[in-house]
Amino acid sequence: MERLNQTSSVTEFILLGLSSRPEDQKPLFILFLIIYLVTITGNLLIILAIHSHPQLHTPMYFFLSVLSFTDIWYTTTIVPKMLVDFLLEKKTISYAGCLTQMYFIYALGNIDSCLLVAMAYDRYVAICDPFHYVTIMSHQRCVLMVAFSCSLPHFHSLLHILLLNQLTFCDSNIIHHFLCDLSPLIKLSCSPTFVNEIVLMTEASAFLVTPFLCIVFSYIRILVVVLKIPSAAGKRKAFSTCGLHLTVVTLFYGSIFYVYLQPVSTYTVRDHMATIVHTILSSMLNPFIYSLRNKDLKQGLRKLVGRRGLQAATS
Repeated sequence: MERLNQTSSVTEFILLGLSSRPEDQKPLFILFLIIYLVTITGNLLIILAIHSHPQLHTPMYFFLSVLSFTDIWYTTTIVPKMLVDFLLEKKTISYAGCLTQMYFIYALGNIDSCLLVAMAYDRYVAICDPFHYVTIMSHQRCVLMVAFSCSLPHFHSLLHILLLNQLTFCDSNIIHHFLCDLSPLIKLSCSPTFVNEIVLMTEASAFLVTPFLCIVFSYIRILVVVLKIPSAAGKRKAFSTCGLHLTVVTLFYGSIFYVYLQPVSTYTVRDHMATIVHTILSSMLNPFIYSLRNKDLKQGLRKLVGRRGLQAATS
């Protein structure tokens, strides 16, 4: 009972956000509102284009549509709360609300990570074993890969939430961040955090590094095969199918490693920008990156927009 009373002494947290200056709040509100609307619109267009055009019904675009769907919810977990806080003088979040937000941030972020591995494997099979591509990347196998990618991260997220729920928060309730994250919350605890920090530096690191290493291994194998292609045109075509995915991987994992592969004690406000990159900006940029040099997706988007415009004109 004493333990419960101590834990319940903090019923809400105060999020300091990106800036404490009043004059910054409205410009930041407008900026992130635009980012949020662009993210939702871009990812919805990708999903609609893929599902409405038969030529895009392939494993690569199937994974991309699931990634876009996840990115919509990933951003929605974070940005609407930020927008509300920009308009409020006191930026509070309840204890339960904080843990809930953190749960979905970690679950959805790691779903993105697993989907990037699935997409890398798809490119590996397409280039390194093209004659068996249809057999290996069957619809059933793709669905199983997505099911695995969407279920495993929830156990990872639940582990950290359960461990965090064992900590006592009885002093400061000010989070130096714009969202609920493990490192700043662990720093607020007035009880021992050794187990949390060990799990964060081992299990969490392994959960981040393992998918990244799988992607690196896939692209090493791809590079070996591509370098053996005699024609320059063949090499350019092979690299073009992988370059966009590698751009997304670099943006996503680069910012994540910068934030999370460091001791909790070294976490500072400077990590906010890296957090914004992998939680908000990457979700906004993914539709643009994947459609930038992808002729099939560009054509699908043109047909989709043209069809919607024709329907609006005739209605």
